[in-house]
Amino acid sequence: MGKSTSSLVFIYSRLIIRGSLPFHAFAYSTNNNSSRRENAKIPNQNRNQLLKSVRDQCKCGTFKNLDHALSLFDKMLHMHPLPSIVDFNHMFGSIARMKHYPVVITLIRDMGSFGITPDVYTLNVLINCYCHLNRVGFGFSVLAAIFKLGYQPTQSTLNTLLKGLCLQGNVSGAMRLVEEMENKGYQPNVITVGTIVNGLCKIGETSAAIGLLRMVEKGNLEPDVVLYNTIIDSLCKDKLVTEALNLLSEMMSKGIQPAVVTYNCLIQGLCNFGWWREVATLLNEMTQRKIIPNVYTFNILVDTLCKEGMLTEAKEVFTEMVQRGIEPNSITYNSLLDGYCLQNKMDDAIKAFNMMVERGCLPNVVSYNILINRYCKSKKIDEAMRLFREMSNKGMIPNVVTYNTLIGGFCQVKRPQAALELFHNMQAFGQHPNPQTYAILLDGLLKNKQIAEALALFQEMEDKGLKHNTLIYYNILIDGFCNVRKLTTARELFYSLPTKGLQPDVPTYNIMIKGLCQEGLIDEACELLEKMDGNGCSPNDRTYNRIIQGLLQHNETSKATKYLQIMVDKGFSADATTASIVVDMLSSNQMDKNILEFLHASLPPNR
Repeated sequence: MGKSTSSLVFIYSRLIIRGSLPFHAFAYSTNNNSSRRENAKIPNQNRNQLLKSVRDQCKCGTFKNLDHALSLFDKMLHMHPLPSIVDFNHMFGSIARMKHYPVVITLIRDMGSFGITPDVYTLNVLINCYCHLNRVGFGFSVLAAIFKLGYQPTQSTLNTLLKGLCLQGNVSGAMRLVEEMENKGYQPNVITVGTIVNGLCKIGETSAAIGLLRMVEKGNLEPDVVLYNTIIDSLCKDKLVTEALNLLSEMMSKGIQPAVVTYNCLIQGLCNFGWWREVATLLNEMTQRKIIPNVYTFNILVDTLCKEGMLTEAKEVFTEMVQRGIEPNSITYNSLLDGYCLQNKMDDAIKAFNMMVERGCLPNVVSYNILINRYCKSKKIDEAMRLFREMSNKGMIPNVVTYNTLIGGFCQVKRPQAALELFHNMQAFGQHPNPQTYAILLDGLLKNKQIAEALALFQEMEDKGLKHNTLIYYNILIDGFCNVRKLTTARELFYSLPTKGLQPDVPTYNIMIKGLCQEGLIDEACELLEKMDGNGCSPNDRTYNRIIQGLLQHNETSKATKYLQIMVDKGFSADATTASIVVDMLSSNQMDKNILEFLHASLPPNR
């Protein structure tokens, strides 16, 4: 296939710095532990049966778990004579498919002490494991070992390295590797092209992927359904569903039959736009082509219908799914739970949760988080905590989303001390707060007028060096001080931001303008509005609504009219509060009725 040349190692090392292997690469001992294996001889008949069983389980992927696979591997190591490297390769490949990549690396390392020499397939599996662990450098080191052992890389070797580069987002490096492969006599195959196309789509370069598809069509390679599926999926994610449908027609005109994956990608894209008629057309087309919808197809439909509030239709799809013998999974049930909770139909949500358990589908953390979130939003914190304790009793570990939801829930029902206690408990149980945790708790403490606790938390954040989303934390602080009528402190924080290396954003200005208006400092609020544009922050609809509300509340109708005009010219709309103030003032004859003209012009079309 390719020319044997160690210069490939040098070429590839230019693409990525090769690290040393984390063990002495393939320096296998001649001491084969024969005495150890002599004590574990297995009769030939049993030996052959065991090896056949191992091969069958590797082929079908029917190992019970990792321990089961390792137990069989250990028996193989102690056979006399040893099984061939082919049998070991089956085992390595099967464990790698179970995604236990570090285990495979260790097994390949350890088999050297038994006198087993790897072949190219073994080393290809090793490269694949390193690539999945985002250690492509080690993968290239294994390539060097292939040359050192006198082997020649296969097409699979190089395709695996290509995949590793693409997984790292280094598509340009992968393209250069393909070029060097061709220079050395390796002809790219459909897998090579598919790997590059997938890499391009992952980084948002769908147009380049289509360009590569066109080049392939002009060459000797025949594009397959997987190649088209990758591009169709990417087009749908880019919201170019019409183009994706055109590509479906094109592939079918070339005799390439779509698969269920093809239709799932398109159905998801159409559902995102709410194009239900086109979805129905595709489902009918699937039936005509005898392509059976799978659990993913139904999950897309159920999830989208639930998000659109079409719960009756979602339940009908769910029933159809069950009648077809397709067992709903946790994703299906979680979509139903979320749909019911979005409409605050908790009785239906609990029924769906119980049905999930009855049908043998165990609820997961996401299931509990959905219910806990709804209870918190409904201020039923005791019900939320009951579910939280139920999770723990079932051995389920709450995640940061669970804790964030509950902390926000306690703050909402004015129990800030309980929120603080939960915050400390989550850390005691090994769950690390994320930036959102701090933002929720900081905001909750301030809204509950726990100023000292809020400042202590902020100090803790600074001590821990939390720099992520720092401006958001300052916005929360400034807003909190405005709300408790500590405008001087809020103003000091606002004007100190540049000294901390931070520039106020639009939300920061809006918070300060609202605070100034609350204190009747309308002129200062207007000055701040005028400064926004000069500082690179364009006022938005909230900015204008807040300044207009402040002006109207202080009978500055002339200035209010001026800003209403600006707001209309910029295409912004009056919010409900602004409209209500105007109507109230008009009814009490406190305002020139001509201002109605501006108000109507600024209202959204559907009002």
